[in-house]
Amino acid sequence: MAIEKITMPQLGESVTEGTISKWLVSVGDHVNKYDPLAEVMTDKVNAEVPSSFSGTIKELIAGEDDTLPVGEVICLIEVEGTVPQKEQKTSDKTVEESAPKTADSQSNKSRYSPAVMRLSQEHNINLDTVTGTGAGGRITRKDILAVIEKGGAAEVKETPASTVQPEAPAAPKTQQPAPVVSAAGDQEIPVTGVRKAIAANMLRSKHEIPHAWTMVEVDVTNLVSYRDALKTEFKQKEGFNLTYFAFFVKAVAQALKEFPQMNSMWAGDRIVQKKDINVSIAVATDDALFVPVIKQADEKTIKGIAREITELAQKVRTGSLKSEDMQGGTFTVNNTGSFGSVQSMGIINYPQAAILQVESIVKRPVIIDNMIAVRDMVNLCLSLDHRVLDGLVCGRFLARVKEILESTSKENTSVY
Repeated sequence: MAIEKITMPQLGESVTEGTISKWLVSVGDHVNKYDPLAEVMTDKVNAEVPSSFSGTIKELIAGEDDTLPVGEVICLIEVEGTVPQKEQKTSDKTVEESAPKTADSQSNKSRYSPAVMRLSQEHNINLDTVTGTGAGGRITRKDILAVIEKGGAAEVKETPASTVQPEAPAAPKTQQPAPVVSAAGDQEIPVTGVRKAIAANMLRSKHEIPHAWTMVEVDVTNLVSYRDALKTEFKQKEGFNLTYFAFFVKAVAQALKEFPQMNSMWAGDRIVQKKDINVSIAVATDDALFVPVIKQADEKTIKGIAREITELAQKVRTGSLKSEDMQGGTFTVNNTGSFGSVQSMGIINYPQAAILQVESIVKRPVIIDNMIAVRDMVNLCLSLDHRVLDGLVCGRFLARVKEILESTSKENTSVY
């Protein structure tokens, strides 16, 4: 017999940690290789962690709702048919709990995830003063974000006098809101793991990205007429809907090809301009928001984009969305108009540099050739990372999207 470790997998680009939302096995259960062990959440996606071995579950090191860095041990499996090894009762978790944490301990610092190190440095937080809630007392990004919310203050651990170092100056404390007290008749709704992941990602985006915002209005009267004339025949022929949103995604993808600066990401000491144009689209359920990706959107027709929108939305609503469906996005388009919004400011999908909100198409009176006409109008609202993008390029990008949409018609646009 041998004891093998199952570790937290990396379920996406730039992902540094994951949360165990549900264990699918218990201690003593026999599992086969590739059997699912647990459901893990990271950056809005829920994925199953498969077993790398056949054997018996020996110990569940991480608990449900625990957040662990990529590579951290989550459980131990007793594997049959291998060379006997001395069973290790002292797991990585126990070693970590017993290891002294000093300011100059390089071995201990190497146990911090990159996200924890980056956040602590950006906000001048002394990690030796932070109490970790992860496995074995490990400090997670969630712990650092909690300290940032408190204005940079952290609970001070007991440290031998010989190892006490001067603390970095704390950020100015902000006034904390009064605690929420439940009254008779109030309903308390537990925060799900998916909602926690969404909250953490949104908080990270707002803390780290300096958001700016701009908007243009677009006359899509010809686009509406063209799509409405096609939609019935298209549905009968193709078996799925031709939505307005497909036209908007295609226009954005085309404009991104012409303005590649918009297809960029901030990487600390450099800006990474992505070669592939992979458009993330926001798809909501009753209690969560998912952001699947249309890969190489600039190479697809309007029909191809409409098909992918339908398929990805179906995956979200049936719970069959996979982690690979969420990876690689470079720019997000959000169909806020689907629930009646006419103007909104989106939070950027970290680490992308921008998000475009497509609002409701509404009939409005406009002036054309000094005469009042009723036209189909839509607002396009762009949130941008001001570290990466400036108003000039964003203005030109939106003007190009507007031009493409306003020129869309039966005469010069094909959906195939």
